[in-house]
Parts: sequence; structure tokens; C-alpha cells
Amino acid sequence: MSPVTLGGMNQQTPGPEPAAAALDAGSAAAPKLARLIRYRTVSSREPQDIDIGEFDAFIRALPELFPLVHRHLGLERVNGYGLLYHWTGKPGPRDAATGAVEAGAGGAGGPLVLMAHYDVVPAARPETWEHPPFSGEISDGVIHGRGALDDKGSLAAVLQAVELLLAEDFQPARDVYLSFGNNEEVSGVTAGVTAALLEGRDIRPWMVLDEGGAVATQAFPFVDGPVAVVGVTEKGVLDVELATEDPGGHASTPHRRGATARLARAVVRLDDNPLPAALPAPTVEMFGRLAPAARFPAGLVFGKPGVFRKPLTRILARMGGESEALTRTTVAVTQLQGSSAANVLASRATANANIRVAVGDTVEGTLKRLRRIIRDPSVTLRLVEGNEPSPVSATDNEQFALLAEAIAAVFPDAVPAPYVMLGGTDSRRFTGICDAVYRFAPFRMDRRARASIHADNECLGIQAFGEGILFYGRLLRGLQSGQ
Repeated sequence: MSPVTLGGMNQQTPGPEPAAAALDAGSAAAPKLARLIRYRTVSSREPQDIDIGEFDAFIRALPELFPLVHRHLGLERVNGYGLLYHWTGKPGPRDAATGAVEAGAGGAGGPLVLMAHYDVVPAARPETWEHPPFSGEISDGVIHGRGALDDKGSLAAVLQAVELLLAEDFQPARDVYLSFGNNEEVSGVTAGVTAALLEGRDIRPWMVLDEGGAVATQAFPFVDGPVAVVGVTEKGVLDVELATEDPGGHASTPHRRGATARLARAVVRLDDNPLPAALPAPTVEMFGRLAPAARFPAGLVFGKPGVFRKPLTRILARMGGESEALTRTTVAVTQLQGSSAANVLASRATANANIRVAVGDTVEGTLKRLRRIIRDPSVTLRLVEGNEPSPVSATDNEQFALLAEAIAAVFPDAVPAPYVMLGGTDSRRFTGICDAVYRFAPFRMDRRARASIHADNECLGIQAFGEGILFYGRLLRGLQSGQ
């Protein structure tokens, strides 16, 4: 196999076809990602459950795998295990009279921040995986293991793209920061500390790009081809504890409407009464952009999403899954707890509701709706943790145009479209210091791949991994100091 470079993504020099270049790039870097997957960097809200040695080993491996990155970029540890790399951009032209560097060059005008995280969720039942979750096995053109998609794949693709560019003596047109978090899966505290650190240094990024989105297939009804969905905002994340209390007692003498029964009724009411459905502006724009790729008659409807907004909302809301989640604030009861013994009535029963607050809704408004749906003052609601939906980033600016150009270069068969990110990412911590925050993992993902995130058999194809490397390379080459 020929030596891998990013020459194919150079805007001035033609190179190999994207598919061939992607396979070469992915094949060369696959062993690096496989090794990173083997480190069990599992997050937990309980410090005693974290194997900090695995995090240390992961960090120690990076200079060996990406030596040029560590030779040429500055590296700062943030909040203990967060990693912040700084790549200095080219100095710009100087003013003839003052000698000062003009705005927009190097650090002036704001840097690009590329984000990822290297912590992962547990693999609850390793025996059900086709390949052991932390084996990093490579077979049949696929890299297997926890974190391949979420989110060590993005981290490795960013570092490999920078490594290859450094091998060509490339220097970006503006400063670039690589921000890698260690606790995105549980809190994202490190990302918040990083954003505060940059703000304290008077650094306001020109653009932030984190995980989210993907080159998705089988995601939209009546659209057969891939869609490169770029998150321009994300839902708020809200955890609420539902709790009921009761005197308890022996299970041999139960009484009606005990703590567990009242809690169960509250949970069922939430399940039976979904929150109102609506289409926020980014979703309307997404369907408008999908119109040319949609089959008849969907293309006609998508082409006039404003006119067909209400019927389109109703249709999506009835479809369930990803489609329904686009239309409303969702409520999922994820944890239940009652009595500690089989023969004891619960004196306290609790449930955790994990809520994704839709753009246009608020945390406080959502809590009020939940109380109205439950209709039981004996069920208390306690806000465990929550944040509002993120601000919506523009799609008519130079930043989104750069993303669209890089997508078109590497994924010419995909339609780029904005969308509302359904999950939460570390990038939400950066919206206070940057107006152009986007979420896009540059990998092809079908329905099965998307379903494997946080589930069994997570994996990433070698060619898809290579496409991600080429995407980041194209993005970095496309930076212009005057933007």
C-alpha cells in the first residue's frame, strides 16, 4: 500500500479518489485506534469506580502513536485528565505602518477548536458482544470495540489528520486547539473547565466542532441516499428524580396506593402522555435541504416544510424513535428503586427520568408540564442535573460553508443538512464563548451502527475511519486567515 498523505484533499492538487484515499488512510491508522480502544477508560460518577490507571496509560500511548503532534503542538492538562493541544497558525501580513500582525491570522480572529472525548460507557454484558468490547480487534475491514464510534474514533481521526499534515510541513492559517475530554459520558465538567480557561485568556473560538451528527443512512423516510447531518444545536439534558414515600411495613400486610404503586402510576402517566410536538427552525431547514434527494411525494412536502409544517410534525411524531425525537421533548424513565428486601414494603420509591429538552422548550417549563401530567402532589420532583437547549448556530456563515465544502469533498454522495442534536455533547460548554458551535462525526453510520453506540458490538469500518481522517484534513486545509 502506498504511503498515506492528505494530498488527495489538497484544494490545489488533485489526488486519489476519495474511496481509495480513505481506505489507505484508514488502513494505516486502524492499529492506532485499535490500541486506544483497548484502554478501559470507563466513566463513572463515583470516583472509586474509575480505573485511573487506564486513563494514565491512554495518555502515555498518545506520544508514541502520534509523535509529530507531540513534537510540534503544545499540550496542557486540564482538570487533571483533559487534554488541550495548541497548534499555532501562520503569522499574517503585517501593517506597513505599525508592523502589527493583521487580524484573522494566527491566533488573531479566533481559533478553530476540534473536540472529542476519550472516556466511554461500560460494556454491561461483554459475553453478548461478537468481539470482546475492549479487544480492539480488526477483522473483515472493521475495527471493533467500545469507543470506536463514541468517541475515540473521532479523537484518533483528528490526531492522525494533524499528524499527516505535520509530515507535509503544513501550518494552518489560524490557530487550532484540540480539546479532548475525559468525562463527557457522565458530566462534561472538563469541557466546562476548558471553555472557562480559554475565556480567561480572552480567546473566543472562530468555530467549535465536536462529535454529533454523522453521514447517516436509513435515518430519514423517503430519502435513500446518505445525509450528512450537522448539529447546529442540541437538546437540553435534564435528569429528574421522581420520589414517593410511605410508612412501609411487612409485605404480608400490604396496603393500597403504597409508594411503589403511586410511583408506577406516575411513570405510566408520563409514558401515556408525551409532551407536545413541534418542529423547530433547524429541523424545518433540514427538510428543505433534503427535498431534492427525497422520493416523490415526500420531495414536494420537504420542499415546502413551512407550508406542511403541521402535518409533517404529526407524521414524524407518530413514527417513533429518531423521527419522533426530532419533534418533542422526550422523557425516558431509566432507573427505578424501591424496597431493599423482598418481604419489605418500600418506605421510599424513586425513579430517574432522563429528559431531552427540545429547542424552544425550557427546563422550568418542562418541569411544570411533568407535574401537570403526573397529577399527584405526593410524588415529588427533584432536579438532579440539567441544562437548557443550546443556542442555534447559523448555517449562512463562513463556518458552515467550510463544513459543507469539506463534506462535499469527502462525501460527494451525501446531502449536508443542519439538524437538532438529540443527545448531549461537551460542545454545549463552549456556546458561551463561541457563536459557531457544530456537531458532526465524519463517519458513515447506518441504523445498526447508530444503534450500537452505548450498546453491544460498537465498531467502525476502516474505510469509514479513513474518510473521517480525510475530512479533518480537508477542514484544516480549508481554513482561511481572513475568515
